[in-house]
Amino acid sequence: MADATTSTAEDGPALKRVMGPRLLLLFIVGDILGTGIYALVGQVAEEVGGAAWVPFLVAFAVAMITAFSYLELVTKYPQAAGAALYTHKAFGIHFLTFMVTFVVMSSGITSASTASRAFAANLNEGFGLDLGNGGIVLIALGFMLLVAAVNFRGVGESVKVNVVLTIVELSGLLLVILIGIYAIAGGDADWSQVVAFDTPEDKGVFLAVTSATSLAFFAMVGFEDSVNMAEECHEPRRIFPRIMITGLTITGVIYVLVAICAVALVPVGPLAASETPLVEVVRAGAPGIPADLVLPFISVFAVANSALINMLMASRLLYGMANQAVLPKPLARVHPFRRTPWVSIIFTTLISFALISYVSLDSDSDVVSALGGTTSLLLLAVFTIVNIAVLVLRRDRIPEDHFRAPPGLPVVGAVASLYLVLPFSGRDAIQYELAGLLLLLGLVLYGITLLLNRRLGVKKATLDPSKLDG
Repeated sequence: MADATTSTAEDGPALKRVMGPRLLLLFIVGDILGTGIYALVGQVAEEVGGAAWVPFLVAFAVAMITAFSYLELVTKYPQAAGAALYTHKAFGIHFLTFMVTFVVMSSGITSASTASRAFAANLNEGFGLDLGNGGIVLIALGFMLLVAAVNFRGVGESVKVNVVLTIVELSGLLLVILIGIYAIAGGDADWSQVVAFDTPEDKGVFLAVTSATSLAFFAMVGFEDSVNMAEECHEPRRIFPRIMITGLTITGVIYVLVAICAVALVPVGPLAASETPLVEVVRAGAPGIPADLVLPFISVFAVANSALINMLMASRLLYGMANQAVLPKPLARVHPFRRTPWVSIIFTTLISFALISYVSLDSDSDVVSALGGTTSLLLLAVFTIVNIAVLVLRRDRIPEDHFRAPPGLPVVGAVASLYLVLPFSGRDAIQYELAGLLLLLGLVLYGITLLLNRRLGVKKATLDPSKLDG
């Protein structure tokens, strides 16, 4: 067997394999934890009432089914690039590969935009600023500028840093669970709320649950990012299945417990009305201790990490596409001193500005819900394609042993993901509006690139998923 750090291809040396089972587990758990549960448990409760844990459980089930498909593909093709690579191998249609890549990039921007709004709301709560919508928007935009500045300066992703961030994020959720258990043990919980379905008048229970699930799914995304670490893991074919399933299970259990504690301690109305719902839970469960002063800052730390990781991913994907001449070449410009893709950083930051401002203009719209729902919409569309790709790629037999998803699960995953993408699931119209605008932007950029390439004499630009990280 060749050394993991020696050259394995004509492109240059292979990535260094530094991640074992424990570090991979922390990476997966840390990538899933973050903005979703900290910001959206109230909106989920608004859709279904006290049984807010049900949509999180359903979202966990859909994520787990799709994870089986990812596991089959990542152990079969243990390379970076994720969904783009699988789409390219399965269908070989460059435009489809481009659109999947652009959708993944767009989901990173919408996720970071969600995190920035949650960051502003928690900062407002933590310092007791009592700002209105306009002030929170300005903080959110300022935060995105800060993220862009850090991104421009250059951030070397470190597994050790991820361990610290994961522990901080996890501590906030464990704090909520422990306070919830303390309050429940003291008889302060309303258990009747935990099993009460209180749905909007225009929705039945099934539609309300699927509508809430499409939003709760935002809290489960992140596990799919781990497949991009395949080339940096020791024995990925052996460790990935056990570790990804374990990581998803841990986060699923935490989310269900947090949701149960939230609805048992806080009435659905105040929970849904708050942009910092878990702070309300801590206040209700332990009014005599200052834990509610700590949680907003833990939340700030968690969502800040989510925003930075997603904007790093989005800017690098945009750079990678431009570098391969499938998007306008100026987007691939690298700063001569910082060696970072500064034009792509500016471009993705401007998109996040537009998203935050556009949604915030509507005073009746819940900004975090709209942006978080758009993120899950985009990724569920990608998951539909990945589940189908598994079935197509079973014709491609390889000599190495690899994980195989249980029979029928990829079909169930494709159908479930597609259903949660469609309007029948009860999604808000603004999520389709935002997703449509992002897809339109991708098509416009793609068309401009074709015209520029034709003028410059570039016959055909193709997207190589293995080179998207630049």
